[in-house]
Amino acid sequence: MDLIADARSLQDTLTEWRHALHEEPEIGLDLPRTQEKVLSVLDGLGLEVSTGTDTTSVTAVLRGGAHESAEAAPTILLRADMDALPVQERTGAAFTSKIDGAMHACGHDLHTSMLLGAATLLADSRHRLAGDVVFMFQPGEEGFDGAGVMIREGVLEAAGRRPDAAFGMHVFSSMAPHGTFVTRPGVMMSASDGVFVRVLGAGGHGSAPHSAKDPVTVAAEMVLALQTMVTRQFDMFDPTVVTVGRLAAGTKRNVIPDTAEFDATIRTFSDAHRERMQTAIPRLLTGIAHAHGLDVEVRYEAEYPLTITDTAQTEFAEAAVAELFGGSAGRHARLAQPLSGSEDFSRVLAEVPGSFIGLSAVPAGVDPATAAFNHSPYATFDDAVLADGAALYAHLAFSKTAQLAGR
Repeated sequence: MDLIADARSLQDTLTEWRHALHEEPEIGLDLPRTQEKVLSVLDGLGLEVSTGTDTTSVTAVLRGGAHESAEAAPTILLRADMDALPVQERTGAAFTSKIDGAMHACGHDLHTSMLLGAATLLADSRHRLAGDVVFMFQPGEEGFDGAGVMIREGVLEAAGRRPDAAFGMHVFSSMAPHGTFVTRPGVMMSASDGVFVRVLGAGGHGSAPHSAKDPVTVAAEMVLALQTMVTRQFDMFDPTVVTVGRLAAGTKRNVIPDTAEFDATIRTFSDAHRERMQTAIPRLLTGIAHAHGLDVEVRYEAEYPLTITDTAQTEFAEAAVAELFGGSAGRHARLAQPLSGSEDFSRVLAEVPGSFIGLSAVPAGVDPATAAFNHSPYATFDDAVLADGAALYAHLAFSKTAQLAGR
């Protein structure tokens, strides 16, 4: 069978699915309209479909017809995330989001459409499939730990046995030339944690700061001290990134407020640095507050772990790209360094050997170095990659189950 040709015959349909999803983006764990669209495509494909209870997830199991024993059938998991971001779209696309303040700015609408395409391709040729496939359609990747919810609800046991391998895919609106698949064995993406800080002072008049306890200047010192701490306490060859994204205090320029607040995101690339951060940050901020006679509340929340891909499964995925696209120049590249973004597919990869594959959806002819990056209100993803992404998902299912079955 010619998977690329079959997938490209679905290009118009894949594009329609993607545009419909893009026009109605939903945020978080509750995606009823998105779930409805996914279920409508899966209906009639002959899959075992179930939905989540704590989230609007969709899990579908395809039983292959080319294995001898259902109990021992090789099983792989393919995942797509479905949620959008609280971003006001500025792309000007004909299918621009119709939901105010929400946008598929990270390409999850493409992920969902590609996995639906793979489900369609595989269902039509299940008699060739040497094992079972679990399709994981996941809400809540953008900070809501939807993967963790689905794991708790049993997605890894959906086929009756745990998957032997798991693969996910993610598109990019910049960074690599159009149509390039990118991989990295080992640490591929950083861990992500959150820090939420409230400095407790005592308000007063702006003309007499000595009679108050100013939390604003202390919070400002803390923000700068965090950057110094990174450069003086953490090895530069094991990167650590601290970014304060929210800073709030006061109501009027001549009023010293009682409190000041800021929130930060922490990105680390090793478990050792991640563990150190959880004690180093509270210690530093508490010390600064007490030095000025103030108190501070520090909440450190562990979020997503390191995304670590299995070397053997990553090499398998790289070979699959070469097999499917004939080793075409520019279709694959290895990342020299991990990405500083984070992913809750990391939770699946912590349980099942697998890999995470990037795919550049930079529009043809656009410079990836200057294109708007994921999460931007101007991020643009090219529909032309949909068929190739669907074909790769399907090829991974065919080839990995065949390998596991010893064929």
